[in-house]
Amino acid sequence: MVANQEQEPKAPIEPVTSSRKTKRRKRRKRAGARTAGEGGKRTAPLAFPKHAVSKCLRIPRAILEQNAGKECPDREAAKFAGIGYTGDIGVEISSAIKYGLLERPVPGTVKPTDITRRIVRPQKPNDVTDAMREAVLRAPLISDAYKHYRGENLPDLTFLANAARDTFKVPAEKVDEFVSVFVETLEDAKLLEEVGGKRRVLDVTRTPDVQGSGTTAEEHLKKVSKGVSVQPTDTCFVMMPFAGPLGGYYTSIYEPAIKRAGLGPIRADTDIFGTGKIIDQIWSGINKARVLVAELTGRNPNVLYELGLAHALRKPVVLVSSNEPDVPFDVRHVRVIYYDVTDPFWGDKLIDKVAENIISALKNPKEAILFGD
Repeated sequence: MVANQEQEPKAPIEPVTSSRKTKRRKRRKRAGARTAGEGGKRTAPLAFPKHAVSKCLRIPRAILEQNAGKECPDREAAKFAGIGYTGDIGVEISSAIKYGLLERPVPGTVKPTDITRRIVRPQKPNDVTDAMREAVLRAPLISDAYKHYRGENLPDLTFLANAARDTFKVPAEKVDEFVSVFVETLEDAKLLEEVGGKRRVLDVTRTPDVQGSGTTAEEHLKKVSKGVSVQPTDTCFVMMPFAGPLGGYYTSIYEPAIKRAGLGPIRADTDIFGTGKIIDQIWSGINKARVLVAELTGRNPNVLYELGLAHALRKPVVLVSSNEPDVPFDVRHVRVIYYDVTDPFWGDKLIDKVAENIISALKNPKEAILFGD
């Protein structure tokens, strides 16, 4: 009897264990095939939402309207929206989570957020727009690209694609998808405005009604500064008019922005003016600077002359203007920061943006050099 007890389990157990192992191996193989990229290598899941923000609202809206906004399993959420649960719906839910339209109280369940409530059931005139913009600021990579271009004209799709690949490290096979989602999402959130036949990206990063992801300007600058080396002796030469009101921007805007980027600010009249020819000192200041800033508002002849010297030396220059007509036509293809003094937060926004573009010029000089290869 004891012998029988020892032998009974042996026959069925081995085949079952082997079968389970085989099934697990097959599942892993299928999973590997689904995530394989070029050359059979596995690729990481998309870091950015695969859908524009407006295309991620149907499931959060359905949960809010048909389940009183209560937590529910993913499959049930799809059912509330009148659709069957598939892999594509799972991706849609993932995109909604990236925008902050849905949250996961526990794994496998979802629940609409306050952002969804303000979009679906607005209580103030600007609720929908502000909530959509908050969703943009929360979305991985979409937020980074938005902050990169805020306050600037949206570049052509070719340049957007290059930036997606080189600056934001989007895989080459996903670049077109990213650019499409990015542009459509900016349109959804009304973050593009027509100015002089071009589309400009509005800067809402300092707007109180747009709560954002909780990332401060300092934290964002630290993120984009990763990999950039700045020495204590590195300088940023500012080319701008000396007379007010523009002359006053040096101490209120450009000096703090440059210091925030870790460089030493220099302007001809206050820092290097002395004995000898002023043009020699300007030449020396431009030549020694790692990056330059040019305030183009008003088309000051001295500023344009110094800008010509900087471009002749192939120096990276951060261009700034309050309006596009004051930007010489032959440099408009280079990134230009535009600011609006009627915006009550324009000063803080401009400090943040100039500091970030200085870091960007250090990291990718070709973006800020007129004759970059």
